[in-house]
Amino acid sequence: MGKLDGKIAVITGGSTGMGLATAKLFVQEGAHVVITGRDQAALDAAVQEVGAGVEAFRSDISKLAELDALRAYVESRHGRLDILFANAGSAKPGLFEQVTDEDFEFTVGINFKGTFFTVQKLISLMQAGGSIILNTSIQGVRGTAGLSVYSATKAALRSLARSLTAEYGPKGIRINALAPGYIGTDIMRRTGLSEEMIREMKNQATAHTPLGRMGTGHEIAKAVLFLASDESEFVTGVELTVDGGWAQV
Repeated sequence: MGKLDGKIAVITGGSTGMGLATAKLFVQEGAHVVITGRDQAALDAAVQEVGAGVEAFRSDISKLAELDALRAYVESRHGRLDILFANAGSAKPGLFEQVTDEDFEFTVGINFKGTFFTVQKLISLMQAGGSIILNTSIQGVRGTAGLSVYSATKAALRSLARSLTAEYGPKGIRINALAPGYIGTDIMRRTGLSEEMIREMKNQATAHTPLGRMGTGHEIAKAVLFLASDESEFVTGVELTVDGGWAQV
């Protein structure tokens, strides 16, 4: 018997990295999962990799019309939603004085605006017992040169989790945040970091993390599973940090 038997879940940014690892684990635990992303080829590959229990819907969370289409799809296919892992995110790293309006709009449009409206569009499909997990970051509480906009959006999502908890707690819907540290996925390369910057960040992760290594997508997935399942039924409004201890000491 799985921890998510019969549950309907949506995972944004579910074709790679932490999202894909979570989709795999959710399916193993009995959920039916809808993954979203902007790259149809990557979505198709993810469906092939996960197998039965997952379906894909191409959607760019920065475009409200596409979020409307996602909501209509989930409602027509499943009639309800039990779990939302709002995982999709991106960044255009750059030193503060070099950030352009385009860079700012890109990162805010996906990380904050996109996540905000993803939740807004889908939460009406939830009933008491529903669980929403917002993917934040330890960068929301740390300061890192070159990540000013990204870090600000992640701090905004932490605040959003608190506000939504106050608003939807009486309705029995739980909203939590999950803050990964440095996780060994391809996200850093896909956000435009140079190989030199990636090496430096990996060195920092090894040097400053008490556990002495980067995390894995599967380790994040297990934390998301906890927040999604009834094992955390009295947990809401928190930010669960999964970073090997880096931001804690």
